[in-house]
This record gives sequence, C-alpha cells and structure tokens, in this order.
Amino acid sequence: MKILVTGGAGFIGSNFIPYYLKNHPSDRIVNIDALTYAADLTNLKDVENKENYFFIEGDICDRALLQQIFKTHQINGVIHFAAESHVDNSIESPSDFIQTNIVGTFNLLETAYKSWMNGPFDIKEEYKTCRFHHISTDEVYGSLGEEGFFTEKTCYAPNSPYSASKASSDFLIRSYFHTYGLNVVTTNCSNNYGPRQHDEKLIPTIIRKALAEENIPIYGDGKNIRDWLYVLDHCKGISKAFRNGQKGETYLIGGDNERSNLYIAEKICSILDKIKPRKHNKSYRDLISFVKDRPGHDFRYAIDASKITNDLGWVADEDFESGIYKTVNWYIDKYK
Repeated sequence: MKILVTGGAGFIGSNFIPYYLKNHPSDRIVNIDALTYAADLTNLKDVENKENYFFIEGDICDRALLQQIFKTHQINGVIHFAAESHVDNSIESPSDFIQTNIVGTFNLLETAYKSWMNGPFDIKEEYKTCRFHHISTDEVYGSLGEEGFFTEKTCYAPNSPYSASKASSDFLIRSYFHTYGLNVVTTNCSNNYGPRQHDEKLIPTIIRKALAEENIPIYGDGKNIRDWLYVLDHCKGISKAFRNGQKGETYLIGGDNERSNLYIAEKICSILDKIKPRKHNKSYRDLISFVKDRPGHDFRYAIDASKITNDLGWVADEDFESGIYKTVNWYIDKYK
C-alpha cells in the first residue's frame, strides 16, 4: 500500500512509522507533518533514508497540498495521527484545536473521498483496497466514576476543548462511512507513554523536573486516574486495526493499567532513586508538589479493550511496571 501518515513526526506517529515499515517493508509511507512545537524529525532518523519512506512538511488544513500528495503518490491508505492534543493548551487556545482536529480531518476525508470514489458507495476500481484509519482518544467519552469502563458503545461526553474537537472529528469519520461508504476505521486509545513524547506531557515532565532538582507539579490531590498504554503496544494495535479491522468499526485500545497521577510520580521517583540517586541520600519524592487543579479535570478514564483482543488478536506486551522502567531509562539518556 501507499500510505499517507499524518503527524508522523509526533510522539505516537514517530514510534509507529519505524515499527510499521520494519514489519511491512513492501508498503510505502508518505509522512506529512507541519512540524509544530511537538514534532521532532530526529525521532525518525532510523527511517529517513529508506526508499519506502518520504517526508513532506505541510499542514493538513491545506487541501490543495493534500490533493497534490494523493495524486502524486497515488495514496490508497491514510493513518491519521495529526492533532493538537494537550488539554492545557486547548484551554488556553481552543481555536488551534478546532482548525487542526476538525477542519484538518475534514480536508483529509474530502480528499480521500474525491480521490478514491466516483460517488457515494461507488469506489474506483484501482482503489478497492483503500482505507482511512482515524486515531482518536478515550477522552471523547468524558469522565468515569470509581467503577466501570469505556467501551465502543459508551456515549460521547467530551469535557474539554481538546476532547470536544476529537469527538467532532470522530463524528466526521462516522458520517463519511454512513453517507458515502468510505472505508474507515477508528481507534480510541488510553493515555500513551514511552519514548519520544513531548516534554510537556505528564511522565516526561516528572522525569525532567526530577533530574533537574525542581519541584514536580501534580494537579490537585493527584488522585485523578488514567489507563496507561505503552506506545509500542498502541502501534501494534493500530497496525492490526488498519490492516484487519472491519470497515466502519471502532476499536478501543487500552493498557489495563489504571494508575493515579500521584502513583505515577511516586513510581518514577522510586525508579530514579535506584538508578540515578540524588545527593545526600534524599528521595526524588521530596520534590513532588501539588498545584492548582486543571479546570474541568476528568477524574478517571479506563478502557475495556476486549473487542480488539477478541476480534483482531491484539494484546499489550508491556504492563505498566515494565513499560515505565524502559521509559525512565530512555528519558535519562535524553536529558543527560
């Protein structure tokens, strides 16, 4: 296949591309990325010289550019990562999220539809195997109480400008399947962690602040809970859904690793205490500080990933304890 990957220089995309090309060397990936602050092309140095990889600096809000790419590279697959994703930023500047996450997704859908199909439910013969895979988040479902799990049947209830913009993009994907018959699949994931994540996110922030001997900021009382998914496990799930998922379906991908923010901070500190101890035998835990909570901070997310496990055979290889150890070591090398 000739696959357009959007946002491939970001955290998940830059983990996915090397993984996918290693396992499917006959496919070709064209990576379009606007190279905003969260992107880093050095994350893709292992594939930059491969014959089946091509990079284009560009914005998915530029429909003319998308049309040119589809035509020039004969794109017959899309894996859509590109998104503004930091909740704090969406609170401060929601317009950026509306443009990229909603308008950008619409431009991609329109370009794919016009390139692959003659009209509703009439696929061009040369694009019979086309597929559009949309990457989304569990945050579209809102907040859980102390019990229960998100499933593919959970009603949408986004609580931030970020999650609202992602919910809107999910609905656009759904509409192009039901109205036009476009071959789409959607995956909604839990919180990712691992190598190559931007410094602003929780786990890199904890590690970076600790190593710099600075206060480690934790929102509120630190009891907010997330289901943590190691990024390479997510990439494996994306690949399975893209290649083998049923047309029009949604699959939730979660790590089955519910941890509070305070637990995350304390766990990282305990790892650092062992492998890179502070001076004077002090613990990194002494640096943990509580700060004013984020507006509208969802209490708990948790995913039931049984559908993708039962239908596509996906399972996570990393539990949180093994994944976080690998992650801490990667960032120690980065920040040294």
